[in-house]
Amino acid sequence: MKIKQTFGENLFDTMNVLFLGLMCLVVLVPFLHIAAGSFSSTNALIHSQVKVWPVHFNVDNYIKVMQNMAFWSSFKISIIITVLGTALNMFLTVIMAYPLSKAGLKGRKFFMLMIIFTMIFSAPLIPSYFVVKSFGMLNTIWALIIPSALSVFNMILCYTFFRNLPEELFEAARVDGMSEYGILFRIALPLSLPILVTLTLYYAVGHWNNYSAALIYITKPALRPLQLYLYSMIAQGNLGDVNSTVNELATLDTSPEGLKMATILVATVPIMLIYPFIQKHFIKGTLVGSVKG
Repeated sequence: MKIKQTFGENLFDTMNVLFLGLMCLVVLVPFLHIAAGSFSSTNALIHSQVKVWPVHFNVDNYIKVMQNMAFWSSFKISIIITVLGTALNMFLTVIMAYPLSKAGLKGRKFFMLMIIFTMIFSAPLIPSYFVVKSFGMLNTIWALIIPSALSVFNMILCYTFFRNLPEELFEAARVDGMSEYGILFRIALPLSLPILVTLTLYYAVGHWNNYSAALIYITKPALRPLQLYLYSMIAQGNLGDVNSTVNELATLDTSPEGLKMATILVATVPIMLIYPFIQKHFIKGTLVGSVKG
């Protein structure tokens, strides 16, 4: 049975749709401008003719980006950091959140207090740098993985989800002789798929987009992740790596702005392609806190 809405409710829904549509447009327009510029001719970019649609369609910028070995080296580094970092993040998050969700754990309140303390009072930059240096992690990918191995906020989200799982299921499994590891891997984790997928996406996007840690800990060009490569290209105007193939590709219609836009788009698309495959679990995971008490 469909409930008839009042005029005020219809007006509220309409204003919500218009407002959210406007916000989506505000977010989407810069991306469309970058995409249009990357597919436009040099002449169109120079004369500022490009808005949100390519002018004089041109793929030469992408050809030149694909020929750039420095870009693909940074791309590979980012993939390695994202995969290893996310795997470590999820492992530590789960093995900390699950036992802390058990009311019978001795010292549970003390451990939670210490964990929350680190979230409120984080280490300053200079001490963090010296810790990384003292462990010999400078100019290694581990400097971009180990210091951010656990997000306390994400761990608390996972802890909250575990705490709201039916304890009766765990008690029944213990009666049947299942160990705590079996309960975790065969019951708790399958039931927690929405929050696990959500946290995996949070961690992966964080690693993929992180450039500040690389800016501090990485000085070797061969170890630059993709975002540091983009920072070097855009903020510092360093196009030397891209222009290294200029003699071979002199006939291509490219420009510094077009190359930057094409590189940004190629660097952004991979992480965007993941979302459609996990959208169902992601939405459920982000909403679970509002429907479970």
